[in-house]
Amino acid sequence: MYSKEETQKLKREFWVSFAEKYPRKWVLYDTKIKDFSFKFYVDNKKAQVLIDIEHRNDDKRNAYFDKIEALKNILEEEFIKDLVFERNYVLENGKKISRIWIERLGVSVSNRNYWDEIFDFYNEKMNALELFYSEYDEFIKDIE
Repeated sequence: MYSKEETQKLKREFWVSFAEKYPRKWVLYDTKIKDFSFKFYVDNKKAQVLIDIEHRNDDKRNAYFDKIEALKNILEEEFIKDLVFERNYVLENGKKISRIWIERLGVSVSNRNYWDEIFDFYNEKMNALELFYSEYDEFIKDIE
């Protein structure tokens, strides 16, 4: 097992290595929609690419989720398959959000042998989500 400091150092190395392999600016939080973001997640069991819709107003959160869900067939046929859609996802802190994600199981941030596999997964899946978003962002944003 790693100490807390070793774990932090390893995670820093992981993200630096990812940025070096795929040096580009990701959309992530720059979606122009409040509390609507793209995220990378990794631990010692899985890697995930996520869309988190965290708006405090449930009606708005659901409206954004509905917009993406309405595009689900296009999203899966043209951009990325096997996404999980969860309208009422509960975070560890009890906060309810909407989450759409894809994951790669059986990989670990603590094992450098998996890093390239995780990086390639991240690049492929996040790039597909960003391409989808860049094409349909005006539709998604229009919830009024």
